[in-house]
Order: sequence, then C-alpha cells, then structure tokens
Amino acid sequence: MSYRENIISEITNQRDLCQTISPKMKGKPISDIFGMNSFNDEAMKKYLPYKTYEALKKIVKEGGRVEPTLAEEVAQGLKEWAIDRGATHFTHWFHPMTGLTAEKHDSFLSFSKDGKVIERFSGNNLIQGEPDASSFPSGGLRSTFEARGYTAWDPTSPAFLSEGVNGTTLCIPCVFLSYTGQALDKKAPLLRSMDRLSEIAVKILHLFGNKKVTRVFTTVGPEQEYFLVDKAYYNRRPDLIITGRTLFGAKPPKGQEMEDHYFGSIRERILAFMHDAELDLFKLGIPVKTRHNEVAPAQFEIAPLYEDSNIATDHNQIVMEILKKVANRHNLALLLHEKPFLGINGSGKHNNWSMADSEGNNLLEPGKTPHANLQFLVFLIATMKAVYKYSDLLRATVATAGNDHRLGANEAPPAIISVFLGEQLTKILDNLEVNKETDYSDKAIIDLGISKMPAISRDNSDRNRTSPFAFTGNKFEFRAVGSSHSIAMANYTLNVMVTDILNEFYNEIESNLKKEKDFNKAVLKTIIQAITETKPVRFEGNNYDTEWEKEAMKRGLPNKKNTPESLKDLISSKNKKIFAKLNVLSEVEVESIYTILLEQYIKVVNIEAETALMMAKTLVLPAAVKYQSEIAESVQNLITIKGINDKVIEKETEMVSLYSKLVSELYEKICKLDEAMDKKDNIKDEEQKADYFCGEILPQMLSLRETVDIIEEHTGDEYWILPKYREMLFVY
Repeated sequence: MSYRENIISEITNQRDLCQTISPKMKGKPISDIFGMNSFNDEAMKKYLPYKTYEALKKIVKEGGRVEPTLAEEVAQGLKEWAIDRGATHFTHWFHPMTGLTAEKHDSFLSFSKDGKVIERFSGNNLIQGEPDASSFPSGGLRSTFEARGYTAWDPTSPAFLSEGVNGTTLCIPCVFLSYTGQALDKKAPLLRSMDRLSEIAVKILHLFGNKKVTRVFTTVGPEQEYFLVDKAYYNRRPDLIITGRTLFGAKPPKGQEMEDHYFGSIRERILAFMHDAELDLFKLGIPVKTRHNEVAPAQFEIAPLYEDSNIATDHNQIVMEILKKVANRHNLALLLHEKPFLGINGSGKHNNWSMADSEGNNLLEPGKTPHANLQFLVFLIATMKAVYKYSDLLRATVATAGNDHRLGANEAPPAIISVFLGEQLTKILDNLEVNKETDYSDKAIIDLGISKMPAISRDNSDRNRTSPFAFTGNKFEFRAVGSSHSIAMANYTLNVMVTDILNEFYNEIESNLKKEKDFNKAVLKTIIQAITETKPVRFEGNNYDTEWEKEAMKRGLPNKKNTPESLKDLISSKNKKIFAKLNVLSEVEVESIYTILLEQYIKVVNIEAETALMMAKTLVLPAAVKYQSEIAESVQNLITIKGINDKVIEKETEMVSLYSKLVSELYEKICKLDEAMDKKDNIKDEEQKADYFCGEILPQMLSLRETVDIIEEHTGDEYWILPKYREMLFVY
C-alpha cells in the first residue's frame, strides 16, 4: 500500500465522529441554550441591580460614558455570572490589525487582608487593560520601545464565555488604543463610524418628521464560506499548514462542473461538525440561521441573522474561531483562505449591510406611502452615490494577497465596483430622472411609480450574483469581502462613505427648503441630481463579461486588479480626508493602516514563495527524480530483452525523454525563483517591494506550479506523496 493509500485508509476507517455533542445538550431546543454563554439581557437582569441594569442599557442604546461607580457594579455582577458558569479567568478580547483577535488571560485570584484566597474583579479590571502594544502591527504609530497600549471595554457588545477542555474564560470585548489615543485595532474606527452615520441619519429622519428616532444603527449579516479537508491530508500538505492554500496541485478529473455539490445533501460527518459548531455558537448568542453545501466540492457556508454592525463583527470573528476549533475536534481542517484550490471556486464573505432606526425601521425597506418611499430613496441613492464617489476606497478594503486570487475569476465579483439595483428600482430611478420638471405633489410621485415600491421583494428581479454591490430587497450585499477577512474595515469604510453623502444630501435639502417651501420638491431636486451623476456605477448585466471591463473603462470606473495597486487608493488625498473630516481616523492613522496592509501583503507572498521553494526542493524534485530513475531503468531493461519491438523501445525512450525534460524544467524554475527571491532583499522601499512580489515573484511561482502540476499528472501514483486534489476534495 502506497503512502497516500495509507492516508485514505486512515480516513475511511476512522471511528465515528458523530457523537461529539454533549449528551446533556443533544436534542435540546435552541431556545433553551441560546445565549447561555453570553452576558445578555436576561443575564444582566439577573445579576445586576435594577438601576445598574437600566443605566447600562441606556448607555448601550444611546451612547455615553460608563462612570467608575457603574463600572464597579457591572463588574461585580459580571464576575458572579462568570464564576457561576465555571470561569476562572478573564481577558480583554480585541481586534488588532492582524485581522485576528487577541487576548491575555488573568485569573480572578486575589487575597483578602487576612490572607485568604478570594475571587476579585474590579471596575478598573473591566474598563481598562494594558497589553503590550509593541508586538502588534502599528504601521509606524508605535516604536518597539513604546510598548504601552490600552484595551478599553466596549459595553455595546456583550461579554461572553470561552469554554475550553479544562476551563472557562470570561471574554470582555474591547477596543485597542495606543498610549497617545490612536487606534491600533479595527473596532475603534467601526464604533466611531457608526456614531457619525447615526448623527446625520437622525437629522435626515427628523426632516421627514420622524422626531421619535434617537439613533440609527448599521446592521450586517455576513455569510461565511469555508472549506473542510481531513486533518490527515492537511498535516501532509506543508502549503496548507503554512499558507492556508495549495501552492501545487493538478486539476482532478472532476471538479465542480457537474454542479452537484451546491445545496446538495450534507454528508453525515460534515453535518455532525455543523451541529457541534452551531451548538457552541447558539450558546454564545450568535444567531446562525443557514447552513449548506457551497458550489465547490468540500466547500460550505454558514450565515447568521442580521445584527448591529459592531456585534456582527465580533460574532463573525467568533464564528471563524469556533469553526476552526470544532473542525479540529472532528479531525477536520477548516480552510478560510480565499483560494485554497486552484481551478475550484474560492471563498468569500457576502457582507449584507443596511441601516435601521431606534424605532425598529429598516431604512432600506420601501415604505407604505409615497412620503415613506421618498425617505427610502434618499438612503438608497445616498448609498449608491457613496459607492460611486468612493469605489476605489471600497475596493481597497478587500485588497489582500488571498483575495487577489479570487476577485474577477468568474466566481466572485470583479475588481470593478458597480451597483446592481434590479429592474423595478432601475425603472423608478429612470422615471424620476426623465421627469425632472414634473409637479412634485403626492399624486405626481404616485404617477412616477414610487407608490408601487412596497411591492419590491427580496427577489423582485433575477438575482445578479456577478455584481459586487447589489441591492437585494432591503439591504446591499457587498460580495467582494474575502472569507478570511475581518468585516470591520469594509463596514467602517462603508459607514464613512455613506455618512459623507448623507451630510451632503442634508445640506442640499436644507438649502433647497430655503428657496422652495415644498418638501417633496426639495428632496427630489437633491436625489434626481444624484441619480444622473451616479449612472456610470449602475450596471445590471454580467460583471464577468470581458465587454464590461471595456464599458467600465469608458464610464471612468476604477479597475485595480491587484493589492499593491489598489492599496494606494487608501492614502489618496480624497480618501484620507474623509476619514479625518468625520473623526473616524486621522490621516496619520490611515497611513499607518496602509503601511500595515502593504507589509502584510509582502509577508504573505514571501512566505508562500519560500514554502513553494521548500516543497519543490524537498518533496517534488526528489519524487520526480526517483520516478525518472525508475522509468529509465525499466527502458534499459527492455533493451536487454530479446524480441522486444524497436517501436515499443522507441516510445518508451521518448516517454523517459519527455519526463526528463519536465524534471530539467522543474529544476530550472526552482533556480529562477530562488534567484528572484535573493533580489528582493535589495529592495528597501516597501511599495517597490510589494510591486516586485506582485509583478515578479507571483508569476514565477505560478510558472513553477504549472510545471509541478504537469509532473504530478505524469508521475506514478505511488511515488507522489502529497495528497492530491481528487482525494482532498472528495474523500473526507
């Protein structure tokens, strides 16, 4: 039995992994367990004094500062709840610029004055922590010797319990700031952006007479795609372990072309994993709703209900962590890379974004009256104009080395950002534009089709899966976010963009009202102008079509195809200024984010190139040389046998010659990539280095891969030790 056959046997003969859910939890209704590991409303009512509970809820709903006395009372209740649930430690849980989460654990252990061991957790412990800031990415904001950073409690996101095999930890969601108050994380700008959008959106709603509204929230529902492969394969693929994607691998005879995996019956082993993961997520109060097979073999999706953007961002990070943890328990490896398998659909994270007011109304939901629909159009068109004005910035938020392999590959939106509205909305906007001079009475508005907008459903027109930014009934779906990404940056950028345009709309409407007393006319003048201005960004067709690229160029839409090119838009004067103007990020903070993302791109591609070289030299080349030697020896033996047809010997010799050429080509490409990697150290400028990795290293890696994959297809199966695509994607 060959090396890889042993792996397959190990997988197919493994023990049943479908009984990993605790018998105490199995079969219980979701309502019995939902939120049991979250310091949610029910827990707060039980463990906090009523006045403390009310004060905290008011701060969460309306904003405000947590005073020391209140913090002390909340800390005591939080400690009692956590200890009752088995917690021995607490941690400030935050989102550094790594894109992952971070935590430092402290026990509740303390001593009383008489030396007795007690559990202690103070208001100061709750409000602030002091982790080392020097070892996190800062983009030049902090020097190594300037180590101090602060985590600050975010009361708007519920504390939660992380259950381990041997213990439980209380996790307190926080922001992470430098000693000088600059953002060192992705959450601080998200919270700031939500406040700025709320401020202007409330003012606009008050113009429409909705005086009861006190706050506007942005809501998000991120769909999470991922791959699962057996750990036995994963542990024998250095590229998967180190980079998260396969750097080599020949296309299998069957991929996804039969279209039989999408929404197909879920295998029992995978369903057991899903049940187990969902149980942990339900206990944390994360409202996961949907699970299904995705397009590619071994690819799946989990999707939640919509939540406040801040909580949704926290929850999505937890979802990724829980999926990884539970997959490991099931002897599976979870792959969140945007393109783990070449030639197979990659993974994204559809970011469903909307706005809701404090009265529970979705601002992107058409209303029941012409007046309400006029309000809907203001928020709809403001979002559309924001995408038009800042499409380069929005594209930059999803620019990573991993996503470069996915965007525009006929499986994900292209790098050109356009907006899809659907047939009905497009018709309404076109009617408005051509009737610029009409009477703006309610009757005229009805004639323009606005009164019919309540009929808009989530699927009022054929769904355009090729659009990067599509309106889908009562939300916009931003489909370019990568599967491994934190959704924070895309959402705080989207909030900032929309806030800028809402400010612009508010000022224009106010100005129009000074000249014209008719409110409808004042509003329509503003939005009709925006409808005309933003026509280039609206596209209802196939975004994968090569003709769209040409058309987009004519329309003046940006098309930044790689990360180094796209990231430069982060630090354009226009884009830096809008963050600073709204006090979400200073220009210095934006530049630091650019530096961090550029450095991450360089590091990722460098690690991939080093891994490719290591695998080519130590795994692929030895296997190829061994097989070359074997077939050469076989041909030599044939020559010595009397009676063998000369044509047979000629064909066999030709086969050895062709294979030898492949081996020689492999060695040459290894040497070329080696030489190219040696030159990178001579490039000191980070932008030039990123361009070098993009323009020189990646093409050479792809060239090396092409040769390796051909060799895999021509090498005897028992000689190839790397698990193949046909196994990883279909045997699990």
